[in-house]
Amino acid sequence: MPLMKLEQGQIWHQGDDFLRIVKWSRTEITYKAMQDPLAKAGDVHTVTKKEFCRLVKGAKLLTTKPVAPAAPAAPEAQP
Repeated sequence: MPLMKLEQGQIWHQGDDFLRIVKWSRTEITYKAMQDPLAKAGDVHTVTKKEFCRLVKGAKLLTTKPVAPAAPAAPEAQP
């Protein structure tokens, strides 16, 4: 299973709800549960990172910005 990298602003689709990370910190996540990902209305919840990871297990991450491809490795200089 790949590592999950949580970042502020991510939107996760879980069942009928959309979960947007409002505030990310070392130990806890504050997220907003919404019915519409574009709406600003929703309930704000604060949970530990572990609880949030369990909550979004099996959820789909919706990306709002394109992911840049990894830069190719610099070729090694040959003598």
